[in-house]
Amino acid sequence: MQQASAAVPLTRAEYEACQAEDEAAFRSAVESITLKSLQAGLQQVDFRTLVAAEWRRIGFDEILDKQVDAAVDEVHGESSWGDLLQSLAYAEKAQELATAVSERVFQSEPVRSGIEQLATGVGKEIGRNIELATVDAAEPSLQCLQAYLGPRFGVTVSRVVASDAGKAFAIDPATATSQVSTTSVLIQGSEGIAGAVILLVRRQLSNMATRIGHRIVGAVLGRLVSIVAGGIGVVLIAKDIWELRSGVLPIIAEEMKSRSTKDRVQEELAKSISEQLDEQVRDLSAKTADRIVEIWREFRRSHAKVLDLAEKNAPFKAFLDAARPDQLARIDELVGIIVSREGDEGVLKRLDNGTLPRAVNTLAEPGLTIARETRSVDDALLWTTIAGDRLDQLIDFEIHRRAKAEDFTAVSLGRILALEDRLAATRLAGIERSARDVLFDLDNGQLKSLARSLNEAELNMLARYLSGLQPSASRRVLRAVAQTPGKMKALASARVREAILASRDQDAAVAMMLRTDSFLNPVAVASDFELVLDGQVSPILLWERHPIILSALAFVVLVVLLYFKRLLFGRRRKAVA
Repeated sequence: MQQASAAVPLTRAEYEACQAEDEAAFRSAVESITLKSLQAGLQQVDFRTLVAAEWRRIGFDEILDKQVDAAVDEVHGESSWGDLLQSLAYAEKAQELATAVSERVFQSEPVRSGIEQLATGVGKEIGRNIELATVDAAEPSLQCLQAYLGPRFGVTVSRVVASDAGKAFAIDPATATSQVSTTSVLIQGSEGIAGAVILLVRRQLSNMATRIGHRIVGAVLGRLVSIVAGGIGVVLIAKDIWELRSGVLPIIAEEMKSRSTKDRVQEELAKSISEQLDEQVRDLSAKTADRIVEIWREFRRSHAKVLDLAEKNAPFKAFLDAARPDQLARIDELVGIIVSREGDEGVLKRLDNGTLPRAVNTLAEPGLTIARETRSVDDALLWTTIAGDRLDQLIDFEIHRRAKAEDFTAVSLGRILALEDRLAATRLAGIERSARDVLFDLDNGQLKSLARSLNEAELNMLARYLSGLQPSASRRVLRAVAQTPGKMKALASARVREAILASRDQDAAVAMMLRTDSFLNPVAVASDFELVLDGQVSPILLWERHPIILSALAFVVLVVLLYFKRLLFGRRRKAVA
């Protein structure tokens, strides 16, 4: 069996046709090139040799001979002596018997089944040639595709699309085989062009016995009629008088079993297979061109913005051309993120300042996740730089959703992540940077306990305290709340905060509010009054700390005042009398 020819190279005219400006002209060029390659490949198939080899393999001579004998016996039994004798004298009657025998032979179940088996075997061999033919068709077709895309979008895009299109020409040896069956499709999971050709062979060869039977009968009859036309003369020479009773049937049987007749049947089978495939190649080439164009359209729909920029902007096209094919999806996604916030100008700006190439080349999948969720390439790059190899943990804690990267350093972020506590980390990430830096004075255990005990509102309030207090007062509050988070309630109101911040001695003010001794401690109460009287602490804090004592003192003062008033007014009334 001859092998498929080598790939037919593109001519200069074909290459120029592939560089057409419009899609329709490009499609036409692909169709023409594919047709040329497939025809060249199929021309190498020797159908006659394939049919003869399969004929011998299945023993079709014996099948045919048995059916000839059976058909002659049936026709003999159904014909009268008169009909048989007339066949010796009249060509019309001889042709009638020859037709009857031929039709019974080639429409019989054993012969039909044999032709089906032969067609299956031939199809298997053709399938192997088709694999080579489609591989040969792939190279020039993909060269045409690259010629069409390269000048517009660069080498990278043309290679990626050509790679996708190239898969359409292949059969995956793991999932498909070059086999043709007349009863079932043996190629599974392949939408490739080679698969389409092989399936086409299967469809054309299935039920071949039904379609080709009448054609073979006609071809054989032409020879039989010419042979039996002399009829009786041949019989009288070759046979004894007793065989005259069978008319021309012995001649028909002998001729149908002859090598020349069987060769004629093989020729008709080979010719039929060849013609049927040749008729379908043009339609297949058109469908191939449609598929390649559709692959390009699907690619363009998926990467519309990137391709639009490449087509209109030379620097971006050069950038895209320098990228690896596996980076194209990343470029497409990053460009989409940038365009959504900054427009096309933002993409070109970032191409110029290097942030787009940097993002493409350095962002790992976690960094891309941040870019997707924050819709910011800058955030993704900065978080990647700050977090380093702990970027996955940062994403798991969702810190990038609650804070800005510029509010962290590698050290401060590392301190939060080192707590290994999602709740504590997210709460700490949500407060102001300056306050967070103050909280870092605590060790990890105290810091985690504080962040888990106080909600975000309380942490923010604590942050406001710490950011406004003097360093010593700030540390006092921090230590006290870290040890006993419930003490934050004593500092919770804005009134208390403002009073502490307004006090001259913030340390004393904080100590007053955080002290846990009984309000009946006269020394402590006296000290608090002294601080207020000296102007070191805001009087508001005295009220907040000792409301009962102040209320009692106020009542006593009021009683005393009323007493003196009564004495005073009482004396004046006596004087008037």
